[in-house]
Amino acid sequence: MRVAGVDEAGRGPLAGPVVAAAVVLDPARPIDGLADSKVLSARQRLELEARIRAEALAVGVGQASVEEIDRLNILQATLLAMQRAVAALTVPPQRVLVDGNQLPRLAVPAQAVVRGDATVAAIAAASIVAKVVRDRWMDELHRQHPVYGFDRHRGYPTAQHLHALRMHGPTPWHRRSFAPVQQAAAARLSRDAS
Repeated sequence: MRVAGVDEAGRGPLAGPVVAAAVVLDPARPIDGLADSKVLSARQRLELEARIRAEALAVGVGQASVEEIDRLNILQATLLAMQRAVAALTVPPQRVLVDGNQLPRLAVPAQAVVRGDATVAAIAAASIVAKVVRDRWMDELHRQHPVYGFDRHRGYPTAQHLHALRMHGPTPWHRRSFAPVQQAAAARLSRDAS
């Protein structure tokens, strides 16, 4: 049975899209070292992502934009990104295993697996692909807006990021529906008005 693992990267950050990946591993070509992307170094993730893309039966990536996150909410945008990732697979899965406790609407049987990125190889592979794709996106965003430090915090609400938000206001890539972004935008407006 062809099983796709699905995971996302970028639910918690204040900026950038949420990215999901779906991976159908080849049972004849197991990939050593697959693990939850959060416990791997950046170098390990890059090496594994290259192997996953070369050796998996199929890899699909989907994302939901900042506008979609603000319009739908982060959970619904995440599920939309997951739907898009599964739809992008060139080899259709017969079953889908999704990290977490929520499922996107899919045309094939699906199961949510809490902590699946630590226990299911296909989900771990998806977590690695999603994280690498999103990190590349944030590196590009850093090149456009270096004062925010996106290459270091990846959009998460670190002290450095919150300080930059207060000083410079939000970019078009910040999620306006997230409270720290709203507060920074309001503070910037009042400062500019005074």
